[in-house]
Amino acid sequence: MEVSREAVRSRLKISDDVIITVARLAALDVRGVAGLCGNVGRMSRIRKNGPVRVSMIGDVAAIDIAVKVKSGENAGAVAKEVQSAVKENIQNMTGITAARVNVSVCGVVFN
Repeated sequence: MEVSREAVRSRLKISDDVIITVARLAALDVRGVAGLCGNVGRMSRIRKNGPVRVSMIGDVAAIDIAVKVKSGENAGAVAKEVQSAVKENIQNMTGITAARVNVSVCGVVFN
């Protein structure tokens, strides 16, 4: 008697909301970031007009994020740190490759 084994393929789908949450928390944890531009809510996710936008191209994510920088901080250095933190956190927490992380600085917050 011959037993045939077929490979079972499983697939895990991670919601865009999870990726948005991970990116938001990673960006807010960076020194020099005062906050995100706009509100992150259910409607902003549905309309794709919030401060964090995710585009999936196959199994690879492209992320756009808009941040506010604290006064006295180097905006370029903060944006670069946000890029690294978001990419690293998304890849570590979800296993999804972040092909690109575009950071735009929308404002400066004065204390």
